[in-house]
Amino acid sequence: MAKMQRALFSLTDKSGAAEFARELAALGVELISTGGTAKMLREAGLTVRDVSEVTGFPEMLDGRVKTIHPRIAGGMLAMRGKPEHMEAIAAHGIPPIDMVVVNLYAFEKVAAEEGVTLERLIENIDIGGPTMIRAAAKNYQDVAVVVSPGDYAALSEELKSSGGSLSPATHWSLARKAFALTAAYDSAVTERLAKVDAPEDALLPGVLNVRLPRSLSLR
Repeated sequence: MAKMQRALFSLTDKSGAAEFARELAALGVELISTGGTAKMLREAGLTVRDVSEVTGFPEMLDGRVKTIHPRIAGGMLAMRGKPEHMEAIAAHGIPPIDMVVVNLYAFEKVAAEEGVTLERLIENIDIGGPTMIRAAAKNYQDVAVVVSPGDYAALSEELKSSGGSLSPATHWSLARKAFALTAAYDSAVTERLAKVDAPEDALLPGVLNVRLPRSLSLR
């Protein structure tokens, strides 16, 4: 795999992110970030390029529009093995993004609040995060998508031992985890919004989404 050149950070859960970003920076990886995440990384002494600098547009609409832009999507979706893809992003000055470190608004935490309003529920539905995660995971052969702080340590070790790249197997494992996250997130949103107009005596929602992690493989 090619050496990582550029990573995008956009996080709600920022635990361990500064340390992971520092490991990437030490390997020569350029850091791109949004809003509060960029502020946190700079406070940790890291050099960060704002997403708004890459896109040429400021964050707007109370932060609803930050990363939804061709200069971000193109950098994640361009297939490195297709010359026409690379020529297209080069023609438009789009920098390739090799790693996407993203997690999502804490919708389930907000949804569990007593008396939470519909307005607050809607505002805590993440749009840009799932878009970036799915785009990066779709192009998993070239882009590593990191959605869990629990993976930072192992990824740092692999990057250091390989001189700045991750194996195809690691890329594939990260992509599967990413798609599982967005599926679970959409399921949580669907299930909670179904309760908004449900009859007070309804014991079950109209559609019951059940996600059951395996705890044991039978013989």
